[in-house]
Amino acid sequence: MTTMAERRLRIGVAGLGRAFTLMLPTLAADSRIELVAAADPRADARTRFATDFAARTYPSVDELCADPDVEAVYIATPHQDHAAHVVLAASRGKHVLVEKPMAITLDECLRMIDATARAGVVLVVGHSHSFDRPILRTREIIASGAVGGVRMITAQYYTDFLYRPRRPEELVTERGGGVVFSQGAHQIDIVRLLGGGTVRSVRALTGAWDPARPTEGAYAALLTFGGGAFASLTYSGYARFDGDEFCGGIGELGVPKDPSAYGAARRALRQVTTTAEETDLKNARNYGGTDYSNRAASISQARMNPAAVAPWHQHFGWMLVSCEHADLRPLPTGVMIYGDTEVRLEPLPKPDVPRAEVIDELYGAVVRGQSPLHDGRWAMATLEVCLALLQSARERRDVELVHQVGVRP
Repeated sequence: MTTMAERRLRIGVAGLGRAFTLMLPTLAADSRIELVAAADPRADARTRFATDFAARTYPSVDELCADPDVEAVYIATPHQDHAAHVVLAASRGKHVLVEKPMAITLDECLRMIDATARAGVVLVVGHSHSFDRPILRTREIIASGAVGGVRMITAQYYTDFLYRPRRPEELVTERGGGVVFSQGAHQIDIVRLLGGGTVRSVRALTGAWDPARPTEGAYAALLTFGGGAFASLTYSGYARFDGDEFCGGIGELGVPKDPSAYGAARRALRQVTTTAEETDLKNARNYGGTDYSNRAASISQARMNPAAVAPWHQHFGWMLVSCEHADLRPLPTGVMIYGDTEVRLEPLPKPDVPRAEVIDELYGAVVRGQSPLHDGRWAMATLEVCLALLQSARERRDVELVHQVGVRP
């Protein structure tokens, strides 16, 4: 007889695009998960999923949510569809794991929170990099009191985000495009977790410097926290300096970088001349597409040797947390602790399963009844900071926040 600890959570996937490919090693390798169904409008993605997982597939999220065997839905559809799909899943009694950003307006967030509360189902928002084990360990060190309170946080990351293949709406800010919604959600979630959660005000500037990619590709922001700490955030997705140099050459997903791949994103875009061609390029690289490089081999590898998929922990660039008695620097390999008279690395074991912390939280909430950290209120507070960042840059003023929540002990 299956015990509570052994029971597998039956998940249906809504959307087999880029977000799903990043979660795939986790979902394929974690013994607590069984992938039973998926929905995507692309027939090639549905065919690949049915073959890889011997699971049912549907062309619509509505049909997926009607499947009685699905306990929880992982919603990895485009940002602007999150709210409608969460409300739909909740109306069918399904628990929900929804990708970041939670939504693109605060009203949508409230609808999602209310719908899941009325249905009595779990809502977890992720993956954001605040799930990463080095970040969680940094938070544990702070919470222990050993280094005193947080005084200042500095976070920087430089990537090629803006030049990866995009659908047209991903370059339209009002539809959730640009770096603030997709990448700011990571960085803001991290500094909120480490700074106590409650952001009081935001002052920011944004950069939109390429007319061919007409949305924010960079930002700099100053956040003040209720406890007196403050954080400075810098992000650029303009594909020149690579911020992974500051992390020992280990990429965001925990895999060592290939230096010869520098400039690959811009070179690939030179192959296309229309938005339709760029969308096709993105679809070809996504799960089930003609250029999807991982394919079935990655799935068997993830099941047999998950650590080979991501030998180190994931990260989101260079970060330093200045506390009363020490500075803390999370790394893919552990946490550097800079004290008054010594510096040391607190190493972390390599991950057995990449992003297992996401499943820890979802499984704990659904199966064990534990309160998730990354619930709807938490994610809504992160979105509020994203929106305030855009507003501050637009209006050239400080923006005060009202929907913030603190970190639970």
